[in-house]
Amino acid sequence: MSDSLPLLILYGSQSGNSEEIAIQAGKAAASHGLMATVKAMDETSVTEISTSNRVLICCSTWGDGEQPDNAEELWEAVNADENLSLKGVSYSVLALGDSSYDLFCESGKEWDNFFDSRGAKRIYQRVDCDVDYEEPAKNWINSTLPLMASVESSLTEIIAIDSSLESEPPVDENLGTSNEEITDDSSVMELDSFLASGDRNLSVLFGSQSGNSEELASKIVKESSKYGLLGSVYDMDGFDFNSLSDHKRVLIVCSTWGEGEMPDNAEELWQKANSENNPILKGVNFSVLSLGDSSYELFCQSGKDWDRRFEELGGNRLVTRVDCDVDYDSLATQWTMESLIHMSAVDGTGNFQEDKIDLIRNYVDGSDAVGASGDDGFHIPSLVSEYLQVEVSIFRYDPESKSRGKDTWLCSLPGHMSVMEILRTLKSSHDGRLTFRDGHCEDPNTAISINGRLILPGTLRLDTLPLNDDGTIRLRLAPLPCFDVIRDLLVDTWKLERKRESSEPWMVAATREGKNTSQGPIGIMDKSTASYLHSIKNFSSSSLLHACSDTTPFSDNYIGPSLVVSAWARRNDPRTSINKKSEIDTYLSSTIGIKAETDLSSIRRQSSIFDSISDALLDAKTSSLNKDSFNGRHGKHVWWYTWSVKSSGKVNDTVIFRQVLGPLGLLSNLFSGVTARMLLGFTRTGGNMINDGLGMVLPPAGIGKMPRQFNSSVGKHHEVVAIFNELDGRF
Repeated sequence: MSDSLPLLILYGSQSGNSEEIAIQAGKAAASHGLMATVKAMDETSVTEISTSNRVLICCSTWGDGEQPDNAEELWEAVNADENLSLKGVSYSVLALGDSSYDLFCESGKEWDNFFDSRGAKRIYQRVDCDVDYEEPAKNWINSTLPLMASVESSLTEIIAIDSSLESEPPVDENLGTSNEEITDDSSVMELDSFLASGDRNLSVLFGSQSGNSEELASKIVKESSKYGLLGSVYDMDGFDFNSLSDHKRVLIVCSTWGEGEMPDNAEELWQKANSENNPILKGVNFSVLSLGDSSYELFCQSGKDWDRRFEELGGNRLVTRVDCDVDYDSLATQWTMESLIHMSAVDGTGNFQEDKIDLIRNYVDGSDAVGASGDDGFHIPSLVSEYLQVEVSIFRYDPESKSRGKDTWLCSLPGHMSVMEILRTLKSSHDGRLTFRDGHCEDPNTAISINGRLILPGTLRLDTLPLNDDGTIRLRLAPLPCFDVIRDLLVDTWKLERKRESSEPWMVAATREGKNTSQGPIGIMDKSTASYLHSIKNFSSSSLLHACSDTTPFSDNYIGPSLVVSAWARRNDPRTSINKKSEIDTYLSSTIGIKAETDLSSIRRQSSIFDSISDALLDAKTSSLNKDSFNGRHGKHVWWYTWSVKSSGKVNDTVIFRQVLGPLGLLSNLFSGVTARMLLGFTRTGGNMINDGLGMVLPPAGIGKMPRQFNSSVGKHHEVVAIFNELDGRF
């Protein structure tokens, strides 16, 4: 005999929260020597409650103090029985509600008062939970289960245990296993054998106009394997209706189009279903999920038609049809689980084994693989990190007063929060005027500057940032550079969009080699070429890449690296025509093209940009210079000029004079006007004439003689090249 004590856990739930808590309590009960049975209130009876020694109730409140849908019938039944006595029943209640309503947790209070009025013993005070129920519910479970384990068994339980001992053979003490455990194991083995034997095929037919029914059908098939079923999805378009009699399990997911009409892909099958000489569907077990819009008069009419027609042809409806409105996720999930449980109870010969329902339900509920906590029926784990101290400084700009500055908040935030979630929190709880572009975590339009890094705020978690010496994290949030600020962190990217339009980014295809396939002729491309084109276009946001350049804040004409990369990818695409490639070459080599980009290192150092993109920009610039044989202002002059600046770290007139002309150009100093001015002392430096002579004999002649108009360390290389561009090569 097992020492486990029975515990009945009932839940009344509208949204699923009470059910989740009840399941958690049921799993935790085993560690306290309790054998929990978790049931919805519409699955139990008054008799079961009155004969139970230990009862836990989790109940939410719906609307204005009303019982949830699955608890309403039981509530009416227990109140109708005036002679019901719950003496000997030990209980506790967890009530869920919303304190913004007047009748807060009213349903739970009603159950608590009812049990007390009928003689039950309250072993732990009722707990009323607000919308943040997780922590109070956890404490309630941890407090009530030890008390339930200490409750002595009632006479009913003792008699039941003794009678089971009389009918069961003794257990070998050396095995240390009870007859009850052996029975449970045999039941599990029997169920496993049932789920693995015979025909376990499940056919899911969908009729869809917008794709919702098709998506649901695919999810149902994915879930079916957990119920021992082999699911297959069938489009109603082209499905042979006469073959339905060979299918033992059929689920139909169908939407309604227009005024009660079938969707396009279901119309032909529906006509066949209503024709003469249709097969008898006796032995076909079915259920229907109908999708529609309640704003139309013929709500979910297509699903109703299929449900009626299957019944007329002799089909066996296992689960009542469910009609879903536009917010269909929750109802569809409940229907899916219930339908799969019933379909799983159909044996290999097509007969429905109703006695297997509870076994399959318990089998599924006890599996961690099926935790349908999300609206779409899939379990999403909760990733929670410890709290961190964060100092958030945000750039602020008010266009009305034309004032700018920054606001700073000191916060304690969980490490799993993203920067986007921080902005939302500050906006909702501190300053509703805070303006930024909101969106999903990878929305390309949400990019901002975070501690000098240009990044999408939804992709950056707090716990990935380094801590300061004092253990805090400092966040400096600013708008993207090179764009006009509308307000706070919101910028206007319309200029970039206009440049993109003027770049003529559309495809002009060339005649190229292709292959004939079953789906028609298609073009072919070398694998390495396709990978290269994909890698250089693999950036998350055009505006973010545009802002990575040091040039874009100073040049309104420059098209920016995002458009350069896009044009370069089009230029290297073998599908592009020769004329289009020539146009792109001219476009990239123009004054607003890649030659205006001054320093690619500013792009490479951004962690959000892959190296392949900066390499592509370098390839584009090299190609553009090669076409001009390195002539002109971006030719040999810039070559020597930038080399000297990079090597010396200084920029002054002397360096410019010596290096712009190159090493061979120094000889021309003897015959230039510059040397004559030096020789005659027209240098405005006040130096001795003898120095001028030495300067002529011992070149470079310009050392110490050119006026020092500027002489400083080079901080930003793009500024040096920008100066050269403006002055041309005629120093």
